[in-house]
Amino acid sequence: MAAVTALVLTVEAAVLVGLNLFLGKVADAQQMSLAGIEPRAMTISAVIGAVLVGGYVLGCALILVRTAVRDVPPRGFWRITLISCAVVHGVLGAFSVGLVGWLAFVVMMTVLGLIVWSLTWYGEPAGQPAAGPPADGSGVSAEPTGP
Repeated sequence: MAAVTALVLTVEAAVLVGLNLFLGKVADAQQMSLAGIEPRAMTISAVIGAVLVGGYVLGCALILVRTAVRDVPPRGFWRITLISCAVVHGVLGAFSVGLVGWLAFVVMMTVLGLIVWSLTWYGEPAGQPAAGPPADGSGVSAEPTGP
């Protein structure tokens, strides 16, 4: 599952970079300005945005590739990065309904689902308990230990 999600995120990163670069070229060719900002500044901003967004999504794809190859769930910072990527896709999906349409919403929610599925696909590694001590503080497990 992580490998499929990594592939989808890689394609998404390429599309996002291409879209940002295209919009930067359009702004530069049309000499478009927003509130008096120089058209060249808008083009440079689009390129910087393309690099940052593409790098972020591609970084998340690399985390998922590492997860798929090692067959170990991401922990700590890497897990938080994937969770933030899922949150970004959820927010972008909500905005895309009104700005782009339902097809963009479905695509964003599909990617969101793949990321969440990849995060929940793996259980605890072998040899580690699934949970800590009982919540009541008694130190005695409520689960039967015998046959």
